[in-house]
Amino acid sequence: MDEKTITFNDIPEAMNYLITKMNDLEEMIRTSAFQQPDQNDWFNLEELCDYLPDRPAKQTVYSWVNQKKIPYHKKGKKLQFLKCEIDEWLHTDELQQEIIANPVLQTNKKRRRS
Repeated sequence: MDEKTITFNDIPEAMNYLITKMNDLEEMIRTSAFQQPDQNDWFNLEELCDYLPDRPAKQTVYSWVNQKKIPYHKKGKKLQFLKCEIDEWLHTDELQQEIIANPVLQTNKKRRRS
């Protein structure tokens, strides 16, 4: 349906268009990533170590968990890591490292006036 001014005679067609679009959106939501994570979206400690680019030792990950540097979930005594949270954490960590490495990107530092 083209973007145009809707007249009284166009209302039935416009409603049909909106209903069709709403049904399409509902179907997309039903089949999209808004669903609960699958079992495959979770890592145990060993899987996480294999997934991370630096392949850290288990003890390193335990240290990150202890310092609350990495997103994690505890199920009983076992640690579990949600893949989407780890991906976001990796992306955020990369941005922080880039800011630290590039002083021009550091906006919190006060500039000296001459």
